[in-house]
This record gives sequence, C-alpha cells and structure tokens, in this order.
Amino acid sequence: MIFRRKRIPAKTPGELDAMEAAGRVVGEALLAVRAAARPGVSTKELDAVAEQTIRDAGAYPTFLGYQGFPGSICASVNDVIVHGIPDEETVLVEGDLVSIDCGATLDGWVGDSAFSFGVGDLDADSQALNEACEEVMLAGVAAMVPGARLSDVSHALEVATRAAEERHGLAFGIVDGFGGHGIGHEMHEDPYLANEGRAGHGPVIQDGTTLCVEPMLTLGTWDSEILDDDWTVITADGTRAAHWEHTVAATADGPRILTPRAE
Repeated sequence: MIFRRKRIPAKTPGELDAMEAAGRVVGEALLAVRAAARPGVSTKELDAVAEQTIRDAGAYPTFLGYQGFPGSICASVNDVIVHGIPDEETVLVEGDLVSIDCGATLDGWVGDSAFSFGVGDLDADSQALNEACEEVMLAGVAAMVPGARLSDVSHALEVATRAAEERHGLAFGIVDGFGGHGIGHEMHEDPYLANEGRAGHGPVIQDGTTLCVEPMLTLGTWDSEILDDDWTVITADGTRAAHWEHTVAATADGPRILTPRAE
C-alpha cells in the first residue's frame, strides 16, 4: 500500500501575482499608518489612514466587520499583543511600541501583514524585542520552501527566537496559542502555523503554498489574557510585545513575500 503525505494546497503563478497585488496594498497601508503615528495621534485616526489607503487602491479592508471586528487594522500598543481595537481613547505617546496588523482584499484575494515600530525613540529592551521579532519572522520566511514540512517553519521560528535571545541578551516569551495560518481567498485558511515546535511534522509545503508567518514575542511571559471586549489580547504580566507578519509563498525559486513594503 502506498501512503501519500498530506500536502498544503498550492496556488498557481497567476494566483500568486494576484495575491501580491493585494499584499502590496497592505504594505502601502502599513507604511501610511507608520508615517502618521506620532505623539497625540489616536489609534482611531491611524485606522482611518489605513482604510483610506486601502480603498484608494480599489481594495477593501479585510478586517472591517470580520467576525464583528470594528476596525480596518488591529492597533496593539505596548502590552497589547494582537487584536487591539482602534479607538479615540488610545492616544500615542513618545516611546510607545505599536504593532499594526492589516489586511486588504483585492479581486477576491487577501493580503495580510503586520509590523511593530516605536513612536519616537524606544527604550533599549523594547528596541531589542522589536528587532528580534523581525529577525525571527525572516527566519520563518526563509524556511518556506517546497518539500519542507509545516513544523519545519515552526521549528525555524523557535530556533531563531533562542538565537535572538543570545544575540540581544534578553529572554523572549513566545506567545502561546497564537500563530500563522494559510491564506488565499479567505484571510484564515488551514493549516495553523505554530511559532515553535519540533521539525519534521505536519503536511508538506508545495511550490505555490501560501502561509502567513507571524511570530509574536514578549519581554516576559508566554501567557496572555483576552479583555472583556473579546478581542484585545494582552500579556499576562504587563510586559511589552511585538508582532511581525508577512504573507509568503513557497516557490521553486525560493520564498516569495507577497506583502512587500516599499521602504
């Protein structure tokens, strides 16, 4: 009897191009939000910047109304890990660590990406955390190659986190219960991608498989709490968090980032 390993579905080259078109809109929105982020600006104002950028590009904000979410972006400040709801009460101040997660749908395809940045100068530990989270994401991106198993990406993220700890001289918490995911016509598709784990397990990544690679690291605990709004996820110990994400395709020519940012 021949047993075939389960494979993660793949997109065609044309479909990847369409996904990248959506992803470029996301990249433009993220950069517009970062440019608008300064002391005295509310996260609600940042949300308006993102929505306008997305709609001006002929796309629509995927997050808005998704399972009832009220914003076009997730705006997560300091100890908020993910899913922060934009509001008028959260006003940025110098030294804040801000994580923005954004999605755009264009011609039926979804792009999803996130990054974190400081409002003005960050303290040394927050700066190291943010740099480490980006480094970890890029290690996960590099592991997105045809023939790899899903948990090979998870393992690459974990190994990169431990290497970042050594490099920066800090301990980072890998947030438990949150991770990446498949993406295509829907923002969240199978499979779930953990941010840590043993290599060599799970379905096989194909040429054309698309996943969102999105590590979330903290300056303390791996544990989190969800606030009464049923969305906002905070660190259980009040330490700061960073979140980085790209939509990535595995291809025969290497990993292809489908949410590029023209920085």
